[in-house]
Order: sequence, then C-alpha cells, then structure tokens
Amino acid sequence: MRRNAVLSLSFILSSTVAFAQIALPPGASPQSTQDPGYKELIATCKVPPPAPAARGGGPGGRQGGGPAAAAPTTFPPPPAEYTVTEIPGVIAAGQKWTKVWEVSGNNADGILADKNGDLLIAQNHNAAVVKLDRSGKVAVVYKDTHTGGALSMNKKGELFMVQRGLRANVSQLTPKRQILADKLPNGDPLDCLGGVINDLTADSKGGVYFTMGGLFHADAKGVVTRYGENLQTNGVVLSADEKTLYVTNAGTVAAFDVQADGSLMNQREFVKLPGGGGDGLTIDSENRLYVTAGPALYVVAADGKLLGSIPAPYGLITAAFAGQNKKTVYAVVSLIDPDRLQHAYVYSIPMIASGYPGRAK
Repeated sequence: MRRNAVLSLSFILSSTVAFAQIALPPGASPQSTQDPGYKELIATCKVPPPAPAARGGGPGGRQGGGPAAAAPTTFPPPPAEYTVTEIPGVIAAGQKWTKVWEVSGNNADGILADKNGDLLIAQNHNAAVVKLDRSGKVAVVYKDTHTGGALSMNKKGELFMVQRGLRANVSQLTPKRQILADKLPNGDPLDCLGGVINDLTADSKGGVYFTMGGLFHADAKGVVTRYGENLQTNGVVLSADEKTLYVTNAGTVAAFDVQADGSLMNQREFVKLPGGGGDGLTIDSENRLYVTAGPALYVVAADGKLLGSIPAPYGLITAAFAGQNKKTVYAVVSLIDPDRLQHAYVYSIPMIASGYPGRAK
C-alpha cells in the first residue's frame, strides 16, 4: 500500500505542471498565459506581475506553476490502493469511489450542483460548461465562455465563473451574462496579477471572492480589493452563514472574518493539512469544510478540528456535493498523458453528510 501511495503521488505531480507546458488540442481555447498576445498585454501593466512561483502563483494545485514533471510511462496510471474508514456523521466505512465520467484532451474544474442536483462542470479547452445528470448523460449548457474555469452560485441563484482566457475576468452567467470584474483599481487588467485566475465563491450581495495567486474580492459594482498576507491561494469558499471565508494557503487553510461590507479581517490559520498543499474547498449542511489535497478529501469541523480524511485512488483537484438531496460527493481527477495532453475524470462517493442546501458553493 505504501508503494502504491508513492506511485500515485508521482502521477499527481504530473497533473500539476504549468499549464503553458501542457499540449493544447487543435482549436482549444487557451488560458491567458498560453495566448500569443499575453506578453504584449503584460507589457502594458502599470504594475508588472511577479515572477512565477513554484506553486500557488498560477492557478494552483490543479494547474499550478513549476517545472514539468516527467511524463508517465503508462497511461492512465494504476489507481492507488485505499480504504475508507468511518468518519461519524460524514461517511461510512468501506465506501468506494466510482468513476462516472471522463473526457480526453480537456479538463474539468469548478464543479457544483444545479437546483436539480445535477453536476455542472467548467471546461477550459472547449470554453464550455457541461451538465452531468444522474443518469450519466452530458449536455452543454453554456458555450463560448472565454476559457471558463471554476463556477460558483450564490443564494439568489446567480451563477458566476472565472474566465481564464487573455484579459481574464470574473463573469456572471445567469440571470444575465455579463462581466463583473476584469480590471484592478489602477486600471490594469487582472492578467497583470500574474498566472491564471483560479477559483471563486459568490456572496449573497452580488459580489465574488476569487483567487489568482492571492485573495481578492470583486463587489457588486466590480471593484476589486486584495486581502491577506503571505498567501499561496487556490480554493476558496464561504461558510454557510457567510461570516467566514476559507482559502487554501499551501499546506494550510486560512480563515477570515467577513464584514458587513464584504471586507475581510482577522486572517488566521484554520487548519493544517497533513497531506500538504490543498486545492478545492466545499462545505456541507453542518458547516464542515472539505479540502482536496493529493489523493484525499480532508474533513474539518466548523471549529477547525480535523475529523479525518477520505482517501481516493488518484489525486483530487476539486469536490462538490450533488445528486439527490446532495448526499453524494463528486470529485475531479486530472491526469497528463505521455503526449502532455490533459484528461479529466469525475468520481463519486456516497455520503452520510449532505451538502449545504442554501448555496451551491
């Protein structure tokens, strides 16, 4: 089992290479740093972007920076052995992950449940959002998303997305399709922050918190403010009452107190992750926090106590509750083949816990 865990880790690393080094299929929609116009745009920045970080300066663990790992000799790599143990009130012992969908030459990110419990999946390469229903049927629900990434829906049902193409932005998809924020207060495009816009969580006031190396808030008027210090961010999510914001910070999760105007205060370490760098975040109906980190989904109580982990056959980049009564967790695996093409897989596992019903993320 030890050998398989190490073997799995090597393939996790192969899926976290810089996106600029991942081959794009013909006709694919590029992320900003892959676009031929990126250098020209960056040359206009009043404040140029920092040098790329080894991890956390780009889109994080799901597509983070750093040198390319060696391509796997076999593909897909064999799954790691794992055993799920009971976490009371969360998951029963012996549960197994089941692969429910896969796509080649593309990615899957920013998953969340729609009002029917079906899974919405953002895809970069075909600039679309697809819906995976409980029967396994897939349908495109949004097109031409400008290399759309992660998704978030607020309590009002407004759906937002980070769009990772050149001139990156935070956009609203419903009820009206429009750009919420694409510039910094000094007029620079968001691209001047460096790397690729990563994840988001929408608040009930029409604003959005998003990550792009650091942590940012775009209010309902699109005004962007940066928060936090010494952050290497990736996933981000609000608590159920929207009084606390959680964001992954390398091998920990940081927490902030959310003020009435959406500003953030009191940055602190909420939990340290035994498995290293965290990626995606979600919450359940009991305000427990779930963190993907390597081949595991960590479960954290509302007071910051680590309750345990749900091991997986591969590294997980993001997770969400969906399905009937939100009693199933879905998670995304991203692997790179010997030709450096990306492949995405969605796995599911049944839970005792249920997702938070008041907000998709």
